[in-house]
Amino acid sequence: MYPIPLFDALEIIVNNKKSSWNSTGLLIPGDSKDNLILKAYQLLKKDFSNLPNVDIHLHKNIPMGAGLGGGSADAAFSLNLMNNLFDLILDDFFLEEYASTLGSDCPFFIENTPKIAKGRGEILEKISLDLRGTHLILINPGIHIGTKEAYAGVTPAPPKSKLEAVLSDKTRWKNELINDFEASIFHNHPEIEAIKNKLYLNGAYYASMSGSGSSVFGLFENVPKKMNWDKDYFVFEAML
Repeated sequence: MYPIPLFDALEIIVNNKKSSWNSTGLLIPGDSKDNLILKAYQLLKKDFSNLPNVDIHLHKNIPMGAGLGGGSADAAFSLNLMNNLFDLILDDFFLEEYASTLGSDCPFFIENTPKIAKGRGEILEKISLDLRGTHLILINPGIHIGTKEAYAGVTPAPPKSKLEAVLSDKTRWKNELINDFEASIFHNHPEIEAIKNKLYLNGAYYASMSGSGSSVFGLFENVPKKMNWDKDYFVFEAML
């Protein structure tokens, strides 16, 4: 797992009268009480009963259900924010423990540095992986991939190569750094595979679906020529 500079915006302000929740930007589906940020607040409130009421405002920019961890990042960053705002003096280990109860990939975003994730995603190991100077292109076609669909197409098996060894040599990434979700997802949604192929055709040294999709990213040594897409995709570019 590797952090990229794609952000939501989160604001938490003490309100001594009554707590409130507000969101702008991309529409967040579902009941607001199920939002992970509010669950993070309630989680801390259980152990720190003197926490004051708060006004929470989230401006949503990261596409949801896109394999990008946007909601998990919001939850983890809210824990960090409240830890500082309320002087709880919780170190990262305890914050990761709280985050793990909110979602399997939430603990990663506490330190927000490159990690190898094991177990459900909550067992994190630091890794020396530096992509600074790499040009990132991230495409989200807006295709919803449900959890049931994603995991139904994966058969767990021991890896052929040790992940740490593959990550240490970028020349091995294209052929050996494989997202096992891709085989079935590409079969069901050829449009996603076409995006990956286009990134390679335009010079990416590595391209992959992010998580269970449907976002696809490409890594480039140099800034490629502007790519035209047939549809109105969410496109994010950045120098890492």
